[in-house]
Amino acid sequence: MGVSTRCRRWAWRALVGASPILLTACGGVLDPKGPIGTAERTILIDSLAIMLAIVVPTLLATMGVAWWFRTSNTRARYLPTWAYSGQLELIVWAIPLLTIMLLGGVAWVASHELDPAQKLASDKPALEIQAVSLDWKWLFIYPDQHIASVNQLVVPAGAPVHFALTSGSVMNAFFVPQLGSMIYTMNGMTTQLNLQADAPGHFAGMSSHYSGDGFSDMHFEMRAVPAAEFQSWVDATRRTGPVLDAAGYADLAKQSTNVKPSLYRDIDPALFHKIVSQELPPGPGPRAEQ
Repeated sequence: MGVSTRCRRWAWRALVGASPILLTACGGVLDPKGPIGTAERTILIDSLAIMLAIVVPTLLATMGVAWWFRTSNTRARYLPTWAYSGQLELIVWAIPLLTIMLLGGVAWVASHELDPAQKLASDKPALEIQAVSLDWKWLFIYPDQHIASVNQLVVPAGAPVHFALTSGSVMNAFFVPQLGSMIYTMNGMTTQLNLQADAPGHFAGMSSHYSGDGFSDMHFEMRAVPAAEFQSWVDATRRTGPVLDAAGYADLAKQSTNVKPSLYRDIDPALFHKIVSQELPPGPGPRAEQ
């Protein structure tokens, strides 16, 4: 086998091994489009750098020891009766301990600064959205605009968005990778999330927690648009589709897969509260095969 063939083979293996990282960077958590996503990417990179500061020297030292104590090296000093060194023990335990303390400090500070329920600093008012995970689709209620949508989310770019999230069935998880902060949805309770898209764009949203048969198709598109375009979308939605009341919700909550995006021109103002308080009964969730 020629050298060029071996090089090509190794290059191909390296590309395959790096492909998950490259794919993640393209439209994923390593390609953030908002302040939360950017901060989380910084944490990932900082944590990786801290760990590599230990891993790389350790690998180099391992190869160095193997090379130095090779059979042909007559200068290597062998100590077959060696058993203990206090100085070596101090180094072996102190470096990992310091690394853990540093990583823990980074995680501690970030956990408080990136609390999902913490409001984002902005001179623009936050858009309120109530999100409900169903079997197997996402319902987004705009309480101030009195409209709702299924499997599509439109928000104004550059403005914070405050989500109140719950589940109309089993536990699920809301995640827009480029904007950050995955958050769980649970029946009978509400979780909070604050996100922001810095500029107009289309972002992939998903369910990131297995919830049954239709889980793999439980996607939605999040569109960040200029403020004027968002208002135009709201006005157009108010002239589109049916009204989402308790009866409409009961029909929507039925199990279905590959649900196409749809709109509701008006909503029951108390609908989200009824879902959280279980005044409207939760869906059955996945069923075991008989």
